[in-house]
Amino acid sequence: MTDGEAETRTLVLLRHAKAEQPGNGPDVERRLTARGHADAAAAGAWLARQALLPDVVLCSAARRTRQTWHDVALGMTGVPPEGGRAGTAPVVRYAAAAYEAHPDDLLDLVRMVEPEAHTVLLVAHNPGISLLSALLDPELADREGLRTTDLAVHRTATSWADLTPGDSPIIARHTARG
Repeated sequence: MTDGEAETRTLVLLRHAKAEQPGNGPDVERRLTARGHADAAAAGAWLARQALLPDVVLCSAARRTRQTWHDVALGMTGVPPEGGRAGTAPVVRYAAAAYEAHPDDLLDLVRMVEPEAHTVLLVAHNPGISLLSALLDPELADREGLRTTDLAVHRTATSWADLTPGDSPIIARHTARG
């Protein structure tokens, strides 16, 4: 990197995969459907093909988001759920605060990521994850929000701690289907 050239960071936002319909149990315990498992694995394969293997994973503690991350990791060929980039394990943080979080709350989670992390994967829920994408890039964010297993890839030259609304353009989008 030359003087004046900013180091870029990549934030991948992922809405959890297709979950079963709400039932009698608590919403936080809803599981993925068979389609959801397949779609999450397809998301992992896409991330691997794009060389977007995370250094840090921030994941809601809800069952469907944990299952989504597990299947994404398996879809990243040869990457076990707690193992990651270039043969090293990503730091995986299951955050209860990411469940039913507002976009500012999700942004606060990202701001706490260690500065040496280059790629962060955030697995969370709507509407918070879609609103965070729109907060980071109001012009290119999908007005209808992220659908299940949608990925929005944001790039920034700002440190995680200094990340602010509007400074992380979307550089790629993908809807994973297995």
